[in-house]
Amino acid sequence: MPEQQWVLPSDIQPPEWFVEQVTSICGVPGHYAAKLLWQRGINDSTQLSGFVNPELYKPASPFEFGQEMQWAVERLQVARDRNEIVAIWGDFDADGITATSVLWDGLGQFFTQNSQLFYYIPNRLTESHGLNCQGIDNLVKQGFHLIVTCDTGSTNIDEINYANSLGIDVIVTDHHTLPTERPPVTAIINPRYLPTEHQLFHLSGVAVAYKLVEALYQKLPNVPQQPVEDLLDLVAIGLIADLVQLKGDCRYLAQRGIEKLQQYLKQSPEQRRRPGVGRLLELCRKSGDRPTDISFGLGPRINAVSRIQGDASFCVQLLTSRKVQRCNQLAEDTELANTRRKSLQKDVSYQVTQKLKQLDLSTTSVIVLEDFQWPVGVLGLVAGQVAQETGRPTILLSTEGSKAGEIDSSPSPQSLAPSPSSLARGSARSVNNIDLYQLVKDQAHLLHRFGGHPFAAGLSLPVENIPLFSDAINQRLRQSFGGSRTLPTIQADLVVTVAQLGKDLFWELKLLEPCGMGNPTPKLLLQNCWFENTWNRNIQDSQGKKVQYIKTDFKIKDDSSKLGFPGVWWGHYRDEIPQGKCDVIVELDYNSYENPRKAQKPQYEVRLLAVRPSTTTTEFTTPTDLDWILDLRQDTHQELPIPESILLLETCPTSWDDLRAWLWRSHFEKKQLAIAWSEPQLISSDQIWQKLVGIAKYLNRTGQTVTRIQLCKKLGISDQPLKLGFEALTRLGFKITFQERYFKISANSIEESIFNSDCLSAIEKFMAAVQEEQFQRHYFSKVPLSTIQANAEQTWHQLDEF
Repeated sequence: MPEQQWVLPSDIQPPEWFVEQVTSICGVPGHYAAKLLWQRGINDSTQLSGFVNPELYKPASPFEFGQEMQWAVERLQVARDRNEIVAIWGDFDADGITATSVLWDGLGQFFTQNSQLFYYIPNRLTESHGLNCQGIDNLVKQGFHLIVTCDTGSTNIDEINYANSLGIDVIVTDHHTLPTERPPVTAIINPRYLPTEHQLFHLSGVAVAYKLVEALYQKLPNVPQQPVEDLLDLVAIGLIADLVQLKGDCRYLAQRGIEKLQQYLKQSPEQRRRPGVGRLLELCRKSGDRPTDISFGLGPRINAVSRIQGDASFCVQLLTSRKVQRCNQLAEDTELANTRRKSLQKDVSYQVTQKLKQLDLSTTSVIVLEDFQWPVGVLGLVAGQVAQETGRPTILLSTEGSKAGEIDSSPSPQSLAPSPSSLARGSARSVNNIDLYQLVKDQAHLLHRFGGHPFAAGLSLPVENIPLFSDAINQRLRQSFGGSRTLPTIQADLVVTVAQLGKDLFWELKLLEPCGMGNPTPKLLLQNCWFENTWNRNIQDSQGKKVQYIKTDFKIKDDSSKLGFPGVWWGHYRDEIPQGKCDVIVELDYNSYENPRKAQKPQYEVRLLAVRPSTTTTEFTTPTDLDWILDLRQDTHQELPIPESILLLETCPTSWDDLRAWLWRSHFEKKQLAIAWSEPQLISSDQIWQKLVGIAKYLNRTGQTVTRIQLCKKLGISDQPLKLGFEALTRLGFKITFQERYFKISANSIEESIFNSDCLSAIEKFMAAVQEEQFQRHYFSKVPLSTIQANAEQTWHQLDEF
C-alpha cells in the first residue's frame, strides 16, 4: 500500500456517570461508545438523549428559512389555484434523484402528476448540473409557468434571467455554494444562508426539498392524502449518499428515514410503498437498517445510472412507482449499470496507476492526469481513490469526444468563457481538509466551466490549457502549505483485539449510527495480527456473471483468539496482504440481510482499510508521543488556568510562517505549545469591502480616528489586506493620513471615481487578498494535528541543524 500516516486520538476518558448512561442505552458495557461520544462533543444527558433517540430530538420548522420559504409556498399556492404547469428541475446524482422524487411525490399531493406536474433530469454525459437555456426553451414551448429546482440552481444567474424573460418563475431549492448576490428568483431555499451552527445548515439537496414539501403540508394541511413522513426513506437515501455532515436535522432525518427503509424486506413486494427500493435492497443484499446499506448499496447504484447511461430519469420512477413488475425491471437495469460502473472504474483505476508511476510524487502537490479514452462518468470515483491513497488532491480529465458546445459535469457550474473547439472534462477530489474548490476557482482564467464543493469539484477547460493549469494549481497549493509534503492520513479511534470483535462491540458502536461526515464510522486498530485463508475472487452481478472487480476475503487472527474473525478487502488482491504479523485499521460491519434461497446468513465481519507490517517499536503518531503540541481547538470545557510552562496560541494563523514563529518560540523557550484557536466565522470578501467603505464614511463624517489593530479586528483581516484596502479607498476618493498610531480618513467626494478602472482593479486586489487569507484561516482551523506535528518536526530539525 502507499505510504500513510496513522494517527491516534488523545486518550480522553469520559466520566463514569456518562459511561453508565451509555451502558444503560446500549444494553452492553458501553465504555468504547462513551469514549467516542465524549470525544465527539456529546457530553451531557440532553445531548446524548437527542443524539440516540430521534423521538427526543426537536427538528426545526421549515419556516426557519424565513421569508424565502414564505415566498416559495405562496407561489406554489398561486400555481395550484391557477392550474399552472409546474416543472421540477432535478439533478442526476443520488441526492438530486431522491430530491426530485421527494418533490414528485410531495408536490404530487397538490398538483396532478403528468398533467400539472412534470420533472426533468439533465443528462450527465451531455449536460451539466443546473439549469440550461435549451431545456428552458423546451419548457416554454410546453406551456410551463414555474420551475422548482432541487439540489441545483443557486448560481445559474444567466439561466434564471433567461427563464424570467420568457415568463417562467423559478423557485430554487439547493445546498450548494451561494452567489455573491441573491439570484433573481421568486424564492431560494438554501441552508447556506443560515448561520453555520444552525441545525439546518448541513442539509443536502433532498432534505431541503423535503423542507419545502413540509412547509406546503403545514400551509394546506387538508389537501394531502399521504403523510409527509412517507418521504423520509427517500430523504435518508439522498442524505447519506451525498456525504453531508450528519448533524442537527440531518441526523434526525436520516434516523427516521432508516426506520422506514428497514421495513421493506419485512413486507411482500405488493405491500411495499416503494417496491423499487425494496427490490434494489434485495439485489444489493442489504436490509436497509444500516447507513452502510445506503452508502455501499443503494447510493452507488442510483449514481451508476447517469455515470453509465447519462440519462437517469427512470430512477425517479424506480423510487416512486407502485407498479411492482415495472419497478423490478428498473431495479435490474440499475443493478446492471452499477456492474458496468465497477468494471469501468477498475479499468480506469489501473490506467491511472500506470500513469502515476511516471510522476515524481515528492514534487507533486496536486495530481492532474488526462487521457483521451477515459469515460467521464467514473472519473470522480477514481479521483477519490487516488486522493485517499496518495494524500494529494487529484484531478482526472478526459479529452474523449470533447467538442464545442458540450458542458462539463460540474456541480453549480459557472460559465467562464465561450466554448472553445476542444474541451477536457473531468472531476476533482480533495483530501486532508484542502479546499479544492477554492484551488480550482483560483485558476478560473484557464477554465471553461467549474463548480462544486471544498472536497469535490467538476470542471472543463481547453485541452491546450491543461499544462498551465497543472503547474498553476500545484504552485498555488505549495504556497498554501509552505512547501511541506503531505501524507494520506488515516485516523484510528480505538485499539482492540480480535477477541473483542463481534456482536457486543458492534452493537455498542452502533449507538453512534448513522455515521457520516462529522461523525465518522469508528475505525479500529489491531496490532500484531496476521491473516489466514486469504483468497480473492471476482464478484458476480445479479445474473451470476463475473464482474471485473476484485475483493479479497480473509480471516484475521492475533494472540487473543484462536478462531479468528472474517473480513473483506474491496478492490484488492490477496497478494497485496503482507506476510507475517501486521497492524491493521478496520471497520466492524454487520450485514443483516438473509437470503434463504442461497443459505446466506447474516454475519459480522471487518472491512479492511489499511495494513502495514508490524514493527518492534510502534510508529503511530499520537499527541502523547509529540507532547510539545497540545490541541485544544475542540476543547468544550470552561476556561482553565494555563500553566506558565505552556504557550497558548488563540489566534488562527494565516500561513505556515505565522505558525512557525510560534513553533520557534516554543522550541527556544522549551515550552509546550497549545493551539486553541476557534473556527473562524468567515464572511464574504464583498461584505468585508462594504464594511470597510462604511467605516471610512463614518470616520469621514465624524472626524474620529482608529488604530490599525482596531480596524483589523473589526474587519477580521490582517495587515496585508488592510494595506490593499487603503489603496482601494484612496482610488475611491478617500484620503488616509497616519499620526501617532491612529489613522484618519477623510474625503471630499467619492462618487466621480467609483467606476474608474484603476479603482475597480484595486478593489479586486483587496478582495482577492481577503479571500486568500480566509482560505488560509479555514484551512488552519481544520488542519489535522498530525500535519502540524509533521511541520513542527521539520521546523525543529532545521533549527537543530542550524
